[in-house]
Order: sequence, then structure tokens, then C-alpha cells
Amino acid sequence: MDIKENFPIIVYDDLCYLCTKFAKIVNFLARGNLTIIGHYSNQGESIRNEILDDSALEMFWLIDEKTAYGGRAAIFPLFRAIITSKNKKAINIKFESDCKQECKTVKSVFIRSASLLSNSKKIELK
Repeated sequence: MDIKENFPIIVYDDLCYLCTKFAKIVNFLARGNLTIIGHYSNQGESIRNEILDDSALEMFWLIDEKTAYGGRAAIFPLFRAIITSKNKKAINIKFESDCKQECKTVKSVFIRSASLLSNSKKIELK
């Protein structure tokens, strides 16, 4: 997969039930025009190695042509991408959650929400 043909890209934790639900909602709102990739898929691992850093697994990412936005920094660019994206080459994915944690509890919702608000990163791409 050529990453540059598929911008914007959302990278999410595909082992987390809540994160998978989040990715499904984003996909629905974007009408399938965003490429959505799981952290633990082959493509996600490739993106983590090529673009992202050690903190990649701590948050979801939005990657466009110039910047990779992580966590809180990705929220506004994500809204913009949902509204303006017309990616004809978006990859169709199957959303599968192989949750090995207690992701469906109220405590997990609060922890993931706090994680989203506390983690933020911006990486300029070359």
C-alpha cells in the first residue's frame, strides 16, 4: 500500500472495543472517504515504523500530507477531514475488535476519554 495515495489516514487501536466503535463512527460520518487502519494491522505497523514515534500506541492518529496529529491535537483536524474529505482511494476495512481487556466497562470509557484529552502530539512529515 502506498501511504501517500491514501491521505487522510486514521490510525486507531484495533484491539480496543471502544476505539473500534470510535473508528466505526468516524467511518460513518466521513461516508467511507477516510482510510482507517488499525494500530496492530500490517499497514498500521508499517505506518508506526515509518511515520510515528514511540508514543504511537497511546492515542489515535490522523495523518495528512504534511502532519501526523495524535490524540487531542487530532480532534479538530479530524472534524475538518470528515467534512472536506473526498478520498476516492480510501481503503475499505472490516472492523474487528479482539478486545483482551475490560473495554466495555464504564471505568474504561472514562480512562480512554481521559487518555484522549491528556495525550497530544504533532509530528511534521518531511
